[in-house]
Amino acid sequence: MRICIVAEGCYPYVVGGVSGWINSMIKSFPEHEFVVLSIISDRSLSGKFKYELPENVTEVYEAYLNDDDWGNKPKEGRRTHLSPKQYRALRSVIFNYEPEWYALFDLFQKTAFSIDDILMGADFLHIVQEYYDKNFSQIVFSDFLWTMRSIYMPLFLIMKTRIPKADVYHCVATGYAGLLGSMAKYLQGCSLIVSEHGIYTREREEELLKASWVAGIYKNIWIEQFRKMSKLAYDRADAVTALYSHAKELQIELGCKESKITVTPNGIDVGRFDNLLGKYADEEDTINIGAVVRVTPIKEIKTMIRAFAFAKKEVPNIKLWIMGPTDEDEEYAKECYELVEIMEIKDVVFTGRVNVADYLGRMDFTILTSISEGQPLTILESFAAKKPVIATDVGDCRELIYGSEEDSFGAAGIICHIMNVEEIAHAITELALVKEKRIQMGEAGYRRVVNEYRVDMMKEKYDEIYKSMRAKLFDETTKERWTD
Repeated sequence: MRICIVAEGCYPYVVGGVSGWINSMIKSFPEHEFVVLSIISDRSLSGKFKYELPENVTEVYEAYLNDDDWGNKPKEGRRTHLSPKQYRALRSVIFNYEPEWYALFDLFQKTAFSIDDILMGADFLHIVQEYYDKNFSQIVFSDFLWTMRSIYMPLFLIMKTRIPKADVYHCVATGYAGLLGSMAKYLQGCSLIVSEHGIYTREREEELLKASWVAGIYKNIWIEQFRKMSKLAYDRADAVTALYSHAKELQIELGCKESKITVTPNGIDVGRFDNLLGKYADEEDTINIGAVVRVTPIKEIKTMIRAFAFAKKEVPNIKLWIMGPTDEDEEYAKECYELVEIMEIKDVVFTGRVNVADYLGRMDFTILTSISEGQPLTILESFAAKKPVIATDVGDCRELIYGSEEDSFGAAGIICHIMNVEEIAHAITELALVKEKRIQMGEAGYRRVVNEYRVDMMKEKYDEIYKSMRAKLFDETTKERWTD
């Protein structure tokens, strides 16, 4: 079977998190051929892979949210006006009516229009003018028009993307990825799976509400853009997966039919963390705290550093190891380095990208201070290494650490509130001072991951989903084409 994985802003250009999950999934199904359609910001990132692709990945396609087509001048002889059907479809999306997506897919996939033709054309101008007069006449129109062009440019570029052929499209988010999957299903008649690690619409909403780059009056327009793309993906998907029960509830709230959703928790290779090397001889009196994170704002590294500094006043022999790439947001990483220097904090180590299995055995516990997560693999890896975890109350962290109502393994760490430096510092101090508690919690985490979050359990669930997609697409009795 030929499966197209559609990813936004991650695999194979970013290490860890969702990218790691995708890489693991592809390796788990060597019997299938995979192609990757990855959405990235622009061509400057083209081909800059951070992963060695598995052998069953045959092609990588790219889609761009910003591209040169924006600056093209209309070619002589090309139509510059939409048909009535196309005009109505474009208006339905901008006005947030029931979007006529299929007409737009045909427009961008089957006609000679360029992005520039549309955004700089009279039809787009008239629709935006009408939308402005109805809802936003209190602001300057020229600003509004150019903002609308910036909002719709990435959407139009995505709809103009070349779609590789596949039997199943597996989108690892809604949003732009879900839009591509929905378009592929319309054009090719393939099956569509949507897997969400975080709830895409909610994550974008949180980012936009905090963002300084977009003026307040435009935040809702951006948010609605993501909501309608996600609703399209939910509507067109044959199957939708969620990592945990609360995520499923949020998907239903955002418009997905409950009958489509399967809860499919993350899974890891627990055996990879057997027989880890322990502490070095000169570390026996040191309490090592590991943070397996990308150094980016969403991981809230500054809160972690401040909490560590306060805890170190109570427990001088603690040491913080921040293990993960620092090149995804170099400005933020620089700010974190400077914070350590300004506060004159000793024993904070930025290792950069590492093989986590080389370090976890040396850690006494790990920490995650993110402001947004799904079901973090770093927590599961810590459990596999029998290390307790301090984490913020985001995503599925609470259930991972304290367990569901059905399990009796006990607490495997401590949950804290987001950005609560005092509370996180207290949790660090508590675990650092009580070895027996660390051991007990580490054992609880190990039992939980072995019983509920193994990679073979995850593979079994997705194998069932893939087989159901195969049965849906092809009736074997008719001996139709199959691409094994």
